[in-house]
Amino acid sequence: MDTTSLVNNLWLLLAALLVFTMTIAVGFLEVGELGEDLWPSLLKTTMISGSGLFFMALVGFNIAFAPTVLHGFIGNPVYTGAFLGGFDPSTSLSVWWSQGPSHGNTGLYLGTYFLFEVAFATVTLALVGVVMLRKVKPEAFALYTIPYFVLIWNLPAAWIWNPEGWLASMGMVDFAGGLVVHGAAGAAGLAFLVQIWREERARGLTESPQTSIKMVPTWLTLAILLLWVGWFGFNPGSVLQLNAEVPVVVLTTFLAAATAFLSTMGCQYLMTRRDPGPLWAVNGILMGLIVITPLAGFVSPASAVVLGLLCGPLFIAGERYVARLTWCSDPVGLLPGHLLGGLFGVGMIAFFTQTQFATLSGAPTSLPNGLLFGGGMPAVHQLGIEMFGVVVVMATVFALSFVAVWAIAKGLRGLTRPELYRTPSG
Repeated sequence: MDTTSLVNNLWLLLAALLVFTMTIAVGFLEVGELGEDLWPSLLKTTMISGSGLFFMALVGFNIAFAPTVLHGFIGNPVYTGAFLGGFDPSTSLSVWWSQGPSHGNTGLYLGTYFLFEVAFATVTLALVGVVMLRKVKPEAFALYTIPYFVLIWNLPAAWIWNPEGWLASMGMVDFAGGLVVHGAAGAAGLAFLVQIWREERARGLTESPQTSIKMVPTWLTLAILLLWVGWFGFNPGSVLQLNAEVPVVVLTTFLAAATAFLSTMGCQYLMTRRDPGPLWAVNGILMGLIVITPLAGFVSPASAVVLGLLCGPLFIAGERYVARLTWCSDPVGLLPGHLLGGLFGVGMIAFFTQTQFATLSGAPTSLPNGLLFGGGMPAVHQLGIEMFGVVVVMATVFALSFVAVWAIAKGLRGLTRPELYRTPSG
């Protein structure tokens, strides 16, 4: 292993570890926002990590990241065989095909690249899981992890992050997962919310019971600390090598989060003339991190500040809209945060991209400057590609998730826990 390959592998292993902490940190976030009686959230996020490693190693990683079949629609499921080559040392000790000289030439080995991408898959499902809370049977969510890690998460990854993916071939980019992670998590979460509402309505309810906020500041602070630090691996790690662009991505990520915190707190104070409190602080930081994710490697630090300033009004508007929806309960903010923020960030690629940053982060050379930097009609075309990808991925993830959730509900005689809907009289 040459020095460059060694450094890149060490860097990505560290980044993967940081992203893995984010999955458990989502459980801390639930406890911090909704009360210590939700400690099963920690078991849920631990289960997600274990299930993700197993099923992605079994076949999911190949479906997402192996050389594609069917014209870029899906990775070859049997490319390495089950469990990444099984007992064959020649597979386990090799540089992954898309990280060699024919592509980025980062020299990442199979194990390194596998751990990094699986960390993204697990944290995505942890985000989906925030909408189940007290309502969904634990065994139902456990069963959902199987189709999720075998197919549902892997299709968008194969289409956009696999260099042979059909959306990637069209020119679509999503640096660290505004759509593959945050938008897709929102689509899958919507499938859960629809099925939950169908069952609640069948019980005669006219509104979905809301989950109350029972803030625990210690858990909430720990959660945002781990998530913010974890994003150091999430975005800078997505360069897939240690080069001059990595410190720039660190800057864009952290500046967007800090500016979004100020923007959210300031806007909320101007609207209420009261101290917004730690919950708004945490959501502001998260919104900045979410919005910058799909374009952190394509933009300047100054653009990250501009995007952060937009996050406050964006989150407040999204949160107020979702709060008026009587058919669903989303207290941790999957829809106004991850769904809205992720898709907004993807759209901003066509406005804020600067090719000098993007090239160093591994983006295609065909990615044009954004509209705000003289991109002209190529940038308009890029916007069309990004929006087309958003529609396709959102529709696919929602449809597959709803079918999976519906089938699970049929098998378990309901997705929701019936004891939560019983009246005191029985």
